[in-house]
This record gives sequence, structure tokens and C-alpha cells, in this order.
Amino acid sequence: MVETERIREIIAGYPRDRRYALAAMQDMQRTFNYIPEEGLSLLADHLGCSQAQLYSMATFYKALSLTPKGKHIIKICNGTACHIRGSMNLKTGLQRELGIEPGETSEDGLFSVEFVNCLGSCALAPVMLVDGVYHNKLKLEDVPGIVEHYRNEDGEQDA
Repeated sequence: MVETERIREIIAGYPRDRRYALAAMQDMQRTFNYIPEEGLSLLADHLGCSQAQLYSMATFYKALSLTPKGKHIIKICNGTACHIRGSMNLKTGLQRELGIEPGETSEDGLFSVEFVNCLGSCALAPVMLVDGVYHNKLKLEDVPGIVEHYRNEDGEQDA
């Protein structure tokens, strides 16, 4: 119910013009870490277009997701420099720590892992981006501490 109200608020901020579809979906993505199915339906009604048109747009853009993501989104760079300097080790470390593969979300809903082509920080390779914060020049042994930092951060906020 709260989600529906928030979706309606987001959509109400946009004129009934299809050119605002992407911006509205980006706002939903930022708010919920994914675009709820109900969001597509309500946005389609608001813009007077089919849900299929919005679905095709949402699946085209890699930054948008139609499935729920974790509270913390970890992006592992696998560009050339990061790959050469050990990004696959970071992937292995995250698999051990979280028990998930890139593209999946941990059972507790805290973490999602994504493999990306480039984060634009080649000189600092290998790089991982967590909630917009860069972690660079990483080694396999750095991964548990980074994961623990974000787990502890959540515990402090809940207390």
C-alpha cells in the first residue's frame, strides 16, 4: 500500500507525455531499487501507452530492473584493466561471502551483485562500486571487510 502511494506520487510529478516515461521509471528505480510491476501499469495508464511499450524500454536499459534488488548494489568492474588485475577474484570473494552469483540478490535482501563492463577507473583497477562508493586497488582479502562494513552499517541504522 505504501509502495502504491509512493508510485502514484512519483508519476504525478510528470506531465501526461510519453517523453517522460524514462525519467519516471528512473525515479521508481531510485526509490525502490527496481521498477515494480504496478509501477509500469500505473505509468502506462498515466501516459496513455501500453504496458508493453514501457516494458520494452525498461528491459532495454541496463540501469533499470524489473526484479527487486538488494539494499546495497555491488558492481564489479570487468573492463580490460580490472579483468587483468583480478576482477574475477573479487567475483569469487563475493560468491563466498554472499552465496550469490552476479545478477542475483542475497536471501536477506541486503546485497545484489552485478558484473559491469567498465566503471571508468582503470588506473585504480580492480574496482568495485558499492552504492556509488568506489573501492579500488582491491585484493581478494579485502572483500570480506567491505561486505562486513555494509552489514554493520545496516545494523547501526536499525538500532
